[in-house]
Amino acid sequence: MAEPFTTFSSKVVPLPAENVDTDQIVPARFLKMTDKAGLVEALFHDWRFTEDGALREPPFILDRPGMAGRRILLAGDNFGAGSSREHAPWALTAWGIRAIISTGFADIFRNNSLKNGLLPIVVDTETHRHLFELVDVDPDAVLTIDLAEQGVLLPDGSTIEFDVDPFARTMLLAGTDEIGYLLSKLPAIEAYEAVRPPRVDTLAPAG
Repeated sequence: MAEPFTTFSSKVVPLPAENVDTDQIVPARFLKMTDKAGLVEALFHDWRFTEDGALREPPFILDRPGMAGRRILLAGDNFGAGSSREHAPWALTAWGIRAIISTGFADIFRNNSLKNGLLPIVVDTETHRHLFELVDVDPDAVLTIDLAEQGVLLPDGSTIEFDVDPFARTMLLAGTDEIGYLLSKLPAIEAYEAVRPPRVDTLAPAG
């Protein structure tokens, strides 16, 4: 279960690369890891580290000064392509990312993200270009993500509206998933069952 998704403001991690696939986000050799916190080092591992484990020079964007603590990733088109692996959103959220802005996401990655407390926001090409220009001019520009109102507030006071699946939005705001949602309805389910006639025991012997 993730933390409830609340309105937050953050500086941006810009990653303009397009068609970033899940094997680049978390290489396959890390898929046996079950400790989500431990996936921080696996995130973009081959882009960040040399074979002997040293940080690459120049450093990957996540490892540059001032990037730690940023919660918004501004990514290139078709982010999260490739194989299905929940480790990709796990690693991103473990690092601290709570929202990704792009012009498009692979369907499986988008669905996995929504189920794991990570908000994928789709914007049009012109808006996408404007955001990269904004961050290029002011690398410390702060955006505010408001899931309840489905908007991204820019420093100039304007708002970018975005769409999100209504049920996924409810789950994110509650910090739960489908199982948690069903469990929250347990009193109503039990009350319903209490007034229904007993079910036929299909395992009872005939006659």
